Amino acid sequence: MSADPPRLLRGAIALELRAGIAPARAGLDLAVTSEIAALLARDLARFAPGAEAHALGLAGVLFDPVELLRPRWPVHDALGQLLATAPGPAAGRVVAFAGEGLPEALWPDPQHADGPLRLLPWALRGALSTLEPVADALEANLLDTGMAPADTALALQAAFGVPVEHVRYVTGNDLAALMAMQYEHAGLGALWPLIEAAVYGDAGEAWLDAPPEPLVVLRDGRARLAVVAGADIHVKRRTRQLRAVLEAHGVAVEEVACGA
Repeated sequence: MSADPPRLLRGAIALELRAGIAPARAGLDLAVTSEIAALLARDLARFAPGAEAHALGLAGVLFDPVELLRPRWPVHDALGQLLATAPGPAAGRVVAFAGEGLPEALWPDPQHADGPLRLLPWALRGALSTLEPVADALEANLLDTGMAPADTALALQAAFGVPVEHVRYVTGNDLAALMAMQYEHAGLGALWPLIEAAVYGDAGEAWLDAPPEPLVVLRDGRARLAVVAGADIHVKRRTRQLRAVLEAHGVAVEEVACGA
């Protein structure tokens, strides 16, 4: 067995859309995806020299953040598997994936298609010894300075036929941090540690035990949600809301009847 097995760095191109305007299409053809992938490869190498020495894969499909932030990162896992089996050299290649032949994990769910933040997933694959410093540089820089240059932003705007307010690059960890802030702003900050634990597969348990919030425990990747007998309308609505958010992130939820 190799002492330096391949590793995967997860990321996305984040498109912030103008309110109320949907993309003309959710997916791109292979030719356009290849053009975007070439721009992505150029831009990542500018943010983190050395990125160009690794295999880069881009899926030409738009996703909502909840579809990427799911247990075991299924979208990026599928993208990584495609990248690992694509023909060509193991390093320095840029591969675009698009069209009807994509695996099911790379099909976006139409019920999440209306959000203002749309994501094109990408992945870098390479040996840990060379990928780790690239990953460190991207993790340190993209969240604060990862705005895409004008030609990349214009190419994406034309590709999806929609006005775009901002285009930025994020790692998977950046995306999790952005969602944590959004959930805090939306009054759901107490739930985020459970979602994060499910996404990253952290060992042990995670709890939401902060009355008057409904009680939730995450164990073995499954959430158990307390349903209190005789709860008032506010608690019932909050319980339904928490269940909907967890399920949107692909977390299985079991309701457990409890006394007052």
